[in-house]
Amino acid sequence: MENWENKHIVFFDGDCGVCNFWVQWILERDKKDQFMFASLQSEFGQQFLSERGLETKEFNTIYLWKPTQYYLIKSRAILKIANLLGGIYQLSIIGKIVPVALSDSIYNLISKNRMKLANQKCFLPDQHQKKKFIQI
Repeated sequence: MENWENKHIVFFDGDCGVCNFWVQWILERDKKDQFMFASLQSEFGQQFLSERGLETKEFNTIYLWKPTQYYLIKSRAILKIANLLGGIYQLSIIGKIVPVALSDSIYNLISKNRMKLANQKCFLPDQHQKKKFIQI
């Protein structure tokens, strides 16, 4: 396992097809090797949630955590991920003009229906990608 303390960690619902699609999407575009991933159901994910007093049974929120610096949730996490990926994705900065209440409402609508949006397919990471998953 790589040194996760210096990475941006994406916490996601490991049982969600939409979430797994986006994890793969980020993996393919992470040219600067900035991200690592942990499912919210994992011991590591549960510890992250518990330490912050966050919900530990419902996994409908994405979290982006930069250890010792910050964590972001929902639409703000997505915008930050896009910005960190760089290139054309940096245009996502425009999304910051949208009030958080509105962008999170859209996020919540998609999250509520995410199990209907994608079939539950199993993602099998390659050897390099396996190193980017925290399994503690």
